[in-house]
Amino acid sequence: MRLYALKEAPARLMAVIAMAISLGACGFQLRGAPPVSSALEPLDLDCQEPVPASLCLSVREQLELGGVELASGDKANYRLRIRDFQRDRRASAVTAQAAAAEYTLRHSVNLELISRDGVPIIASTRLTTSESYRYDETNVLAKQREEENLQRQLSDRLAQQIIFRLAPITPERLQEIQDNQPKNSAQGDATNTQSVEPSATPAVTPATPQ
Repeated sequence: MRLYALKEAPARLMAVIAMAISLGACGFQLRGAPPVSSALEPLDLDCQEPVPASLCLSVREQLELGGVELASGDKANYRLRIRDFQRDRRASAVTAQAAAAEYTLRHSVNLELISRDGVPIIASTRLTTSESYRYDETNVLAKQREEENLQRQLSDRLAQQIIFRLAPITPERLQEIQDNQPKNSAQGDATNTQSVEPSATPAVTPATPQ
């Protein structure tokens, strides 16, 4: 019985390895990002400076891992705009000698999703992520490498936040937004075209000839 179990263990290990390989081949998202609806396809990813290439690439990779079809220009039904990137680094703690003991890194960016005909699906939204690390002036090179690594991690986090914002946009939600858009426009037109009663014009009495 024990010999049988020993023989069975390698087989189970091989099965687990094969499953992991198959999941990777199918584009399984290991980062935990939710799937993006195919209703947003084809999607145009529009990054504008000063958005770093690393952030734009990370978003593209997340979309491609989820199997989202990407296009550009008029070929896309929806456009994902990433704008106004800002990066901040400031001391968040100091030593007794007033030297920086800890730094906080902060990345922020604006996100907007619009349809081909200009309907805002996701209005302009500010996304922010931050991370702190201890600073050691006696080990500057190591801390520089740590900061560079954290900068990459912050880009990945922002990319994941963007994907999380896209995930709730289901076909039903898109239909709801499209259905409400004409109603709002019609209500606005009706308000602007309300009938206004003409002001009464005073009667003019003809002058009596002298």
